[in-house]
This record gives sequence, structure tokens and C-alpha cells, in this order.
Amino acid sequence: MKPILIFDFNLKSDINGWKIVNDAVMGGKSESEFHLNSDGFGTFEGNVSLKNNGGFCSVKYVFKSINLKDAKHICMHFKGDGKQYQFRLKKYQTDSHSFVFPFQSTTEWQSIEIPITDFYPAFRGQKLDLPNYDGSNLEEIAFLIGNKKEEPFQLIIDHIEIK
Repeated sequence: MKPILIFDFNLKSDINGWKIVNDAVMGGKSESEFHLNSDGFGTFEGNVSLKNNGGFCSVKYVFKSINLKDAKHICMHFKGDGKQYQFRLKKYQTDSHSFVFPFQSTTEWQSIEIPITDFYPAFRGQKLDLPNYDGSNLEEIAFLIGNKKEEPFQLIIDHIEIK
């Protein structure tokens, strides 16, 4: 299978399709932003707050449907801050639940290959009794931080692709 590039960040990238969704949707006080840094990498950063039952920040990207039936992995190249994040998928952007893969970042550039079948279904932090992701369709990806603590964060993303 030829790799499918979901997003490759560079100084000319149009990131208008990336949208912040923080706990403010539930009354929380966490704040985050998504921008291109001076090197052209996608930068998701902010502060997670636990005030008003908050506790998460996320950024999502919605795109035209992709069928991943022949794909084996989602690959990412990124640099973090030593904190745990979630990479999330939605078959359809209108789905209420996501398929989740938690990953640990380091302060160095790293590449990870996530087996597509390792994404488990979850809704509002609770694992659901449904099958894991099957790759039949993909319309949305997201990054989320919600480690049950107040903390600043920064995740720098180079590219995301499917192999």
C-alpha cells in the first residue's frame, strides 16, 4: 500500500482546518491554541485546568473520507514535553465516540507506528464495549491531553500518515 499523507506541516501549511475543542464546552477553564511555529511545525500548546470540572484540551482535524481497509499503521513524527497524550480517530465526524490510542511523548523528536487495530472506542473518557477500530472509514483525527492534573503542555507535530 502506498502511504497516505494525512498532514505534513511546513511553513506554507494551511492549518485553518485544525480546530481547538477544550473543556470549555462543558464549563471548564483549560486553554490551548494551535499554530505553526517558526520552523513550520504544527504546535498544540496551552494549559490544562481542573477548575469547574474541566481537565482537557484537544485539537481536531476533519477531512474527506479515507478508507483504510488495506492500511496497517498510522505513523506520526513529533516532539513533546514528556507528557502522555491521546491520538484519536473518528470514522465519521458526526460520531459521538472516538477511537483512542494513548501515547507517551518525550522531549526529543520521535516517530511512532500505531497499529490501526490498537485504537479502542471511548466516550468522555470511558472505554466502550464496542470493537476496536477496523479502518473502514476515517474522517477526523485529534490530539487530546487530559491527565487529571493542572499542567502546561506543548506537542510539536511534523507529519501524520497512514501506511
